[in-house]
Amino acid sequence: MSHFYTRTGDDGNTGLLGEGRLPKYHPRIETLGVLDEASAALGLARALCQAPQTKPILMDVQRDVYAMMAEIAATPENADRFRTLSPHRIQWLESQIDNLSTKISIPTEFILPGDSLSGAALALTRTIVRRAERRVAELLDTGEIKNPILLQYLNRLSSLCFVLELVENQFSGRDTTLAKK
Repeated sequence: MSHFYTRTGDDGNTGLLGEGRLPKYHPRIETLGVLDEASAALGLARALCQAPQTKPILMDVQRDVYAMMAEIAATPENADRFRTLSPHRIQWLESQIDNLSTKISIPTEFILPGDSLSGAALALTRTIVRRAERRVAELLDTGEIKNPILLQYLNRLSSLCFVLELVENQFSGRDTTLAKK
């Protein structure tokens, strides 16, 4: 029988893809944790969304985040082996944003999340993706990782989450609330 625990992390370290272990508080491991959190938030949003186009987009994104996690979890000598995100995926995100943007009205001011349950889940997801973006920027800046596509992807993903929030609000028949009265 397989166990749901290994005990290998009981010493405060965790393994990488390849040989090597890092402390659980290492910036690379923290980044993986935030990306895992982002994937879970994307899953929550996917479970709650109502607009038919949202679910398949979010599932594709979750798979991309999974691929990103593999690349970041790889040791430097193995990173190329796990590099699957390309400029094509950035273009895909941009095309999704552009296509969806033609079907909704874009606010010219800041908004208050919470007009629909699915929209609120996407707003929360966007903030987690932004945190992941900051962590990936740090890893790039310190030379821990080398692929700038990861940062670009997360930047576009946060924009996609915002647009999907508006899509979900509209599909739910809710107006998006502006931050100013």
